[in-house]
Amino acid sequence: MHGMINCALQGFLLANYGPAVWREVQDIARLPADGFEAMERYDDALTLACFEAALQVLEKHPNTLLEDIGTHIVIHPDLEPLRRLLRFGGATFVEFLQSLEEMPDRARMAIPELELPEIRLWQTDTGDCVVGARWPLPGIAPLLSGALRAMADDYGALVFLRLGGIADGEERLLVQVFDTAFSEGRSFSLGQAGA
Repeated sequence: MHGMINCALQGFLLANYGPAVWREVQDIARLPADGFEAMERYDDALTLACFEAALQVLEKHPNTLLEDIGTHIVIHPDLEPLRRLLRFGGATFVEFLQSLEEMPDRARMAIPELELPEIRLWQTDTGDCVVGARWPLPGIAPLLSGALRAMADDYGALVFLRLGGIADGEERLLVQVFDTAFSEGRSFSLGQAGA
């Protein structure tokens, strides 16, 4: 697994639970003493060990922790450049959703070796969206659920997200968009840094 993924987990734990919890997770999972390096590669087993140790220390359900991490990735001030990059996906939340399939390719332009999930999007007969995702590690749907919920808030959209199970190795997430202009949302401008 690319180090940026592991660094995201480390950063989430440090920012939300503090150094003592991170040290406990490090000890249980037998992680490197200096933590993860963003541009290194790590065995998937080490990433899973880190996550499982976090579950043990925090006493959380895996889906809850993954949703929290997905939300953190979008809303934490230190990750503002990522939020801005995601907002380039569209002027509205619906346009952003429709751009999800292109996100892995866009990210690889910046970091060629970064593995992001393979994502596809389709509409049901009722007009709801289904996001299907494949990734080497389990849990991409709840992680996306947290990130998409945060992005909906960012756009000011009222949405309902529900895990849709797994079919043919693809994790699914149901997205119902009720109102694209439910609230004001956060400001965003292509030319304005920090907006």
